[in-house]
Amino acid sequence: MADIVFLDDVKRNLKTVLTVGTFDGVHAGHKVLVNRVIDLAKEEDARSVIVTFDPHPRDIINPGQAGIKLLSSLDERSELLADLGVDEMVVIPFDRDFSLLTSEEFVRDVIWKKIGVSSFVIGYDHQFGRNREGTIETVEELGRELGFKTYVVSKQEVGDKTVSSTAIRNALHEDGDMELAASLLEKYYILNGTVVHGDKRGKKIGFPTANIKPQNEKKVIPKKGVYAVWVRYEESYYKGMMNIGERPTFNGDAITLEVHILDFNTEIYGKDVQLQFVKRIRDEKQFNGLEELKNQLNKDKEEVKSVLGNSSPNIAKHMK
Repeated sequence: MADIVFLDDVKRNLKTVLTVGTFDGVHAGHKVLVNRVIDLAKEEDARSVIVTFDPHPRDIINPGQAGIKLLSSLDERSELLADLGVDEMVVIPFDRDFSLLTSEEFVRDVIWKKIGVSSFVIGYDHQFGRNREGTIETVEELGRELGFKTYVVSKQEVGDKTVSSTAIRNALHEDGDMELAASLLEKYYILNGTVVHGDKRGKKIGFPTANIKPQNEKKVIPKKGVYAVWVRYEESYYKGMMNIGERPTFNGDAITLEVHILDFNTEIYGKDVQLQFVKRIRDEKQFNGLEELKNQLNKDKEEVKSVLGNSSPNIAKHMK
């Protein structure tokens, strides 16, 4: 993973190329910013730094609203950034006091005085600071005063869609459109979880499943249904058939996440796994008895094998 350094522990270094943002999901638009940071850092023989926040600023600024669901946890972000080649991810604990800093105070007192900066990379529409009054012009003016350069990155689009974390959340949770999410992320959507005990009903009908508890309760859970997924366990990748839903055939009423891992018979209770969502196969539905369910699961399994036979997992270079 890219080194996670909290703001109080960061070592000031003026030879630093950085950019600032939540970078939730580290999607295609983010990657353009990140790659610009990395390229400039190599040119300047400087460290590359991504400055991010935890918790998500929206949870603090709009406390009365439902909390935002995340595309990536801090650990997931650091792994994704490390795979791109980032040296450090500096995490600013975002609280009410911090949200009241002006944009000038943020650049001068946090970026310049605490972290250090030689080049500041900023997105074309990035606004920051109290009431989001800070703009590209703010950074450019302070750069001239303090002696760092400013580089602006333009809007990124995939097809006719502007790349954004909101568009990806909608594709995942509202539509179950894994292909669109993957095109915007430039990788399959990932969810890290821990295997917990279930009721073992799947094992009784020939489809044993691992019940997954997400490691971060704020992660986006895709739309209910059956999915073809890659399952990462330790350093290996396996094909999986995932069900998200209430298991109506068994009169379930709570959302569960279960994955049947193909050609796998290792005991993994209490172990961590990563799910990579490739395609939504079908809606969840109720069946008239176990035989009908088993027949459908066999059909699902063949479709999952076909889908995954034509894909490859996201291979992490720097694992969590």
